[in-house]
Amino acid sequence: MGSNHASLQKNLLPRHISMMAMGGAIGTGIFQGSAETVSIAGPGVVLTYMFAGVLLLVVMGALAEMAIVYPNTNMKGFIQKGLGSRASFVVGWMYCVMWLAVCIIEVVVAGFFLQYWIPNVPLWILSLGCAALVIGINMLNVKNYGEFEYWFAGIKIGMIMLFIVLGAAILFGIIPSGESNYLQNFTEHGGFFPNGWMSIFPALLIVMFSYGGSELIGVTVTEAQDVERVLPKVIKSFIVRVVLFYTLPILIICGLIPWNELSDQSSPFVQVLSMTGLPGAAHIMNFILITAVLSAANSGLYGCTRMLHSLATGGEAPKSFSYVSKNGVPLYSLLFSAVILFCGALIALVDQDRVFTLLMAFPGFVVSLVWISICLAQLKLRKSYPKEPSFKLWGFPYITAITAITLSIICVMFVFNEQNRVSIITCLVIVAMLTVISIFKFRNVEEPEQKVEEKMTI
Repeated sequence: MGSNHASLQKNLLPRHISMMAMGGAIGTGIFQGSAETVSIAGPGVVLTYMFAGVLLLVVMGALAEMAIVYPNTNMKGFIQKGLGSRASFVVGWMYCVMWLAVCIIEVVVAGFFLQYWIPNVPLWILSLGCAALVIGINMLNVKNYGEFEYWFAGIKIGMIMLFIVLGAAILFGIIPSGESNYLQNFTEHGGFFPNGWMSIFPALLIVMFSYGGSELIGVTVTEAQDVERVLPKVIKSFIVRVVLFYTLPILIICGLIPWNELSDQSSPFVQVLSMTGLPGAAHIMNFILITAVLSAANSGLYGCTRMLHSLATGGEAPKSFSYVSKNGVPLYSLLFSAVILFCGALIALVDQDRVFTLLMAFPGFVVSLVWISICLAQLKLRKSYPKEPSFKLWGFPYITAITAITLSIICVMFVFNEQNRVSIITCLVIVAMLTVISIFKFRNVEEPEQKVEEKMTI
């Protein structure tokens, strides 16, 4: 391990961790991406969100189990113990690249939402302003950061709950509107699966992007208090919330607006709230959307800086990235991420639609890779745990293995999806480059490590 000036602080409370993971998982994917998933699969896309939720449950269960057995080790550490230094090096760096792509997407989208109020200001200026705000929040010590993110994420979760209540009230006629029978929208316009039931699989590619960020819990464990007692509880409640906060709004959107009439010009949430006739509803929703995507960018930047710090302390990134300031912030990791985020915010100057499509596929693919690695690490490590975990993932090894295989199939689907061809080729090139670097970097390291581990397990 690299020496350090200060260390990360164990100041994150259970509510902070839960909200940070929610902040990472509930962002553009639901507020803006829901229009795209519905256009691919119609109302039946709800099943895609549920299916992805089951995969997420297994991944999070595996993370919780390993975090209890190996305290003070984060997600990259589990992958390193289970799959070796090369795998953790590749996955760790891909995770950083993914979060930077997500942060860029989120700050540009935040700028796009701000233009609803200030249309005369160029998008790139608004995006840069949003990037500066998120970087400023990440300069705070981790407890203040956690508190800030708690309220940031809390606003959007409160909004989703309000949206569900209002939407359900319109749907069942409690709030009067022009239409009388909304429920027929689920079966008309081509039925529940208008593009065939197989269409739920292409939608998976965007849903994986949406759920990505949930594994952030695996990065927070080194700054969390009382992990062994708290983590299983946090994860159980978290999964239920995520699946509900995705599936219920989608059902309401598909009920109120025919799936083929959703506009991609504004968020489906804004379109639905405009129907309530509440004064200022669209403005309130726009404010919520801005906080939502900034919260996701905030969580993403946290995830990236902590992963860079972890890579640096393991000798897998420049040593300066391991430097921690007096208030517990990995300073140079943050500065490096900030420079890339500022450059990324300037993509609003070029063809943003094309860049957007390019970046959108990136996180989904990397999330699949990270989740597969977590499952494989748990499969490998369970036999040699140094102690019995208080929480165990059920159905081992079958459930974990089936999840890893399913995620691998999703990864292959990404590669063969024509729309994502350029981004996935970019992803694969980066993976190949990292793999080559790791082969040379750990040429002399891997063998002794494996021998030591073998001795320990005998």
